[in-house]
Amino acid sequence: MSRTVSAWVTSGAHFLGVTGPFPVDIPWWAEVEQVVRHLEGTLGAPVLVLRLLTVDGGGGGRDGHVTYHVEAAHPPEPGALEQRHVDRALWNDLHPLRSPWARADGLRDLLDWARRTLSAQGRPVTGAVEQRRTWNLAGLFRLPTGHGPVWLKATPRFASDEASVIAAFAEVDPGLVPTVLGSADGRVLLEHIPGEDCWNADARTIESGVRRLVAAQAALAGRRPPGLRDRRDETLAGLARRLLDGTVHLEISARERDTARELTDRWGLLASCGLPDTLVHADFHPGNWRGNGGLPVVVDFADAHWGNPVLDCLRLLDHLPAAVRATAVRTWVDAWRSHVPTSAPARALALAEPLAHLSYAVRYQEFLDGIEPSERPYHEGDPAAVIRKAVRCAASPDGS
Repeated sequence: MSRTVSAWVTSGAHFLGVTGPFPVDIPWWAEVEQVVRHLEGTLGAPVLVLRLLTVDGGGGGRDGHVTYHVEAAHPPEPGALEQRHVDRALWNDLHPLRSPWARADGLRDLLDWARRTLSAQGRPVTGAVEQRRTWNLAGLFRLPTGHGPVWLKATPRFASDEASVIAAFAEVDPGLVPTVLGSADGRVLLEHIPGEDCWNADARTIESGVRRLVAAQAALAGRRPPGLRDRRDETLAGLARRLLDGTVHLEISARERDTARELTDRWGLLASCGLPDTLVHADFHPGNWRGNGGLPVVVDFADAHWGNPVLDCLRLLDHLPAAVRATAVRTWVDAWRSHVPTSAPARALALAEPLAHLSYAVRYQEFLDGIEPSERPYHEGDPAAVIRKAVRCAASPDGS
């Protein structure tokens, strides 16, 4: 097994004990459904994973041995937990950057809000809430109702307001996005989307997804939703230069830093390609599409911003197999030429490939600046890694 798990279990203000290590099939640290299932079977009590405490081995958000802080609804069966010495500060501190859903009281408030909101709509929760994912970027829960499941998502203060982004896209293409059933600060309830994630999407699905997004973005050009993060070319260039000015510690060489800084000048050239500033998804890979053979629905708008749409095509290409990459490029270029005949989308793609990696570096640093220390293993080293990618792709003979 590539991931093993231990749990430090509390109930309210009481530390109850430790269990583990035990193996789980899914390697990703944020995926906790199997962890919850194992612990509830072992402890005989409902539990919820609050947050990551430590990681030994692994990397990139997966593998190794992970220890979680777990909250139990009531004390478990006698003998189910070991009484080991633990560092009390790891589970009992109140870090100011802790996510609300990583605290027992915050998690209770979140779930109570979801139940109240759905009950007010005549759609009460009919069973136990299923915790699917928890980490510094999101908490994700599946709520059963008599009219099908509902998804509850919580996001941090540095995430975009997903409900307002979805509403903007829905104005021009309601079928492109999920249905919002309720929202509040940092939380949203979404109707279930039948089908599956489109990681293995064929060329037809890729073509329809790209054309649909471009059409919506073209329609939204000049209609910036209130409060949406500004990531236009000039703004991103300034943020990247600030990241590379030496005040932030990055594990890159002086030569890599200088080369990356020189690349930021490309943002001025990119602006000349004529693509409009619009609503950008910013994490437009096929894992954030869902479908059942028809037109895919796009989800996860936490990184959405106002800026150059070329980033969405490049993010998609990063996650596609070679067999369908050409389809994605051709479709995206043709779609933008159709909507903005004076634009040069192919040139924008060529110019922006290293810039996309620099924009990811800016975003990853925002993650690191916005989370508590125990969660940093999820993103530590990510800004440096994508800066190196920017340098390498700019230096390749074919520019890719």
